[in-house]
Amino acid sequence: MTIEITLEEGKKVNANIGGKIIKTDQSVMSGGEGSAPEPFSLFLASIGTCAGIYVKSFCEQRGIDTKNVKILQHMDFNQQTRMIDRIDLEIKLPVDFPEKYKKAVISAADLCAVKKHLNNPPEMGVTAVVG
Repeated sequence: MTIEITLEEGKKVNANIGGKIIKTDQSVMSGGEGSAPEPFSLFLASIGTCAGIYVKSFCEQRGIDTKNVKILQHMDFNQQTRMIDRIDLEIKLPVDFPEKYKKAVISAADLCAVKKHLNNPPEMGVTAVVG
């Protein structure tokens, strides 16, 4: 899989994934226009949205309405390291959600591929070529 990254005007950087464009920008405070999410925000959002697709599939397979299901993603920022040191996902279930599926829906969220990659990160490399 290859994703093409293009450097646009200002602080905008876009990713082309199979013909679909994901736009990013920096905040006004960081010199951008704030016209799109910052790349790091998209990275963080990928965790919750990935878990969300597993929760949605779990519910749909059991005929459970997902209209009132949502996930809150809480992040603890460490001022010393300037990094996030903990991420918690809180699945908000409606009052009529079947109790027998509560633990199972948590297990479904834990199947998230993004989370699995964070727990076992790939090797990364950077090269530059001319031409």
